[in-house]
Amino acid sequence: MSAPLPDAGRNWVDARAPEGLKPWLKLGRFDRPIGIWLLLLPGWQGITLVLAADRRLPGLYDLWLFVGFGIGACLMRAAGCAFNDIVDRDIDAQVARTAQRPIPSGRIRVKQAWAFVVGCSLISLLILLTLNLTAILLGVGSLALVAAYPFMKRITWWPQAWLGLTFNWGALMGFAAVSGQVTPAATLLYLGGVFWTLGYDTIYALQDLEDDAMVGVRSTARRLGKDVQRGVAVFYALALGLAAAAGFAAGLAAPFFLVLIAYAAHLAWQARTLRPEDGALALRLFRSNREAGLILLAAIALGGVTSPL
Repeated sequence: MSAPLPDAGRNWVDARAPEGLKPWLKLGRFDRPIGIWLLLLPGWQGITLVLAADRRLPGLYDLWLFVGFGIGACLMRAAGCAFNDIVDRDIDAQVARTAQRPIPSGRIRVKQAWAFVVGCSLISLLILLTLNLTAILLGVGSLALVAAYPFMKRITWWPQAWLGLTFNWGALMGFAAVSGQVTPAATLLYLGGVFWTLGYDTIYALQDLEDDAMVGVRSTARRLGKDVQRGVAVFYALALGLAAAAGFAAGLAAPFFLVLIAYAAHLAWQARTLRPEDGALALRLFRSNREAGLILLAAIALGGVTSPL
């Protein structure tokens, strides 16, 4: 019987999924849906930024974009995780948190994992082809970021920054899918997301400090060392500032900036609460970024409301 993975906690895959499907669902990280949220929310934020700037409610095509981006985030996150596990299978076998993943544990063979990656990618391509040309080109361009990410931890101390570039690409795609272009407001939203990811993934990397040092894996958590709490605070401050600049550039109304205070408070709470030596706390703080992303999404949506709160 498949046992829960160390960082999965209580989840629907281990509790309810058929035994034969569990390795495949775990390969795609469906037992840890937080990653889907963190990939999806920038796309939804990009879509919503256009609607809020135009002061309009979503039409049928816009609603499809929300649904399509949701399905695409599930599939592309699964494909990306499987690809990452193929590349990292030897490293994962040496790290306590990852040794029981489907590939290093032998429950799924490498050729089978490649088939999984191709299948998820082809379905995602069908969704991508429903978008306009600008969004399609951006989607194709994201493949270079996805393909390079697993190798970043081998060549730079800042793989979390590359993850930020990759995970927040949906902000540009979502904006372009509605408007047909990428404006300064969209770029600022994207850059804010990059620093948000740099912060939360540095927190996530605190779980593996000892194992990463042993096998030679680099991370911002290791690079920052005793200054990691200060570093996360700086990353989050930049994320907040760029998000505010995006709202200003898009001409969002006062409610955006009021709700943005809650986003600032959430990020500040994470940085203040962080304890580098407490891996369990790091995982809880990392997971709380779903709420942080939803707060920013709500702020953008309310930025399209011009009447007083």
